Amino acid sequence: MVKTIESSMQILIVDDDLTSVEILEHFLKELGYEVSVAYNGREADEMIRDRDFRLVISDWEMPEMSGIELCRSIRKRNLASYVYFVLLTCREGKHDLIEALEAGADDFICKPFQPDELRVRLHAADRIASLESRDLLIFALAKLTESRDPETGAHLERMRRYARVLAEQLRCNGTCNGEIDPDFIRTLFLTCPLHDIGKVGIPDQVLLKPGRLTKDEFEIMKQHTVIGSQTLDAALGVHPSADFLRFARDIAWTHHEKYDGSGYPRHLSGKEIPLCGRIVAVADVYDALTTKRVYKPAYSHDVARDIITDGSGTAFDPKMVNAFLDCEGKFVEIHRQLTPRQEPELSICERSILALA
Repeated sequence: MVKTIESSMQILIVDDDLTSVEILEHFLKELGYEVSVAYNGREADEMIRDRDFRLVISDWEMPEMSGIELCRSIRKRNLASYVYFVLLTCREGKHDLIEALEAGADDFICKPFQPDELRVRLHAADRIASLESRDLLIFALAKLTESRDPETGAHLERMRRYARVLAEQLRCNGTCNGEIDPDFIRTLFLTCPLHDIGKVGIPDQVLLKPGRLTKDEFEIMKQHTVIGSQTLDAALGVHPSADFLRFARDIAWTHHEKYDGSGYPRHLSGKEIPLCGRIVAVADVYDALTTKRVYKPAYSHDVARDIITDGSGTAFDPKMVNAFLDCEGKFVEIHRQLTPRQEPELSICERSILALA
């Protein structure tokens, strides 16, 4: 029984051998891929100009244009997305492998192919294509958020670094029962910039108001958590296997929840708030406190630290606060590196912390 792969990736088979094409096409369709066929390199080259193929499986020896020549042609182009190229051939020599890799091929499989081997290699191609799509989507959405507010860019970069440092400290001290591993930390760092994506749906007169918000305006502003989570949830509905979208949605939805249930939008409390949301809550508040806003000056690190410490068990998960205190020197350093020079100079307390970090 063939194990189906859940993938939206389009595959182009390129081979002048009709029997090989038929076998490979049948196998790939059983795996769940969308498959197209070209019978020589020249035909494939033209098809790639017009369609968005993410994976090409090509024979080496073909009329008009060989597989190696096709690979070189693809690599010379400025395509919108990366094309993963697999050479399927009877050649087995080391010099052939070197030639294929130098031409830009990503993989090299000898005929006759073994179904299980090919399936595993296709999984690898899928992962690489998904990583590229993920990073492009995160970058585009983060830039969309940034476009609404000229102060957002540095905020997003500081936020993701604060969140990563905090997650690394939590992993180091082992207080989260193994919930945090390197993959968690990488995903947190990548998706943290999407925490305020919902602000694209907030009217300018509220979002860009040069002063404190009224009670009614604040209620409108609070909707950015709902708008953000709904936007990312809709994307997740189209790509249910994209776990990073689920992670980003949870951050957007819960980074303003409070540990005692007094936050918004759903008044979640304790462990009802996803771990990623509890981490980002500390990072977000720290950055808001230590940077200048239209309604407040920038507070020093020691003032921000006292406010966060006072919020332990009410606004923040005590585990997050303890981890913050354990790595506060790294927060100070990130702030120093990524905050414009017009911000206040470091306090004596901050300098002493940096000296000990």
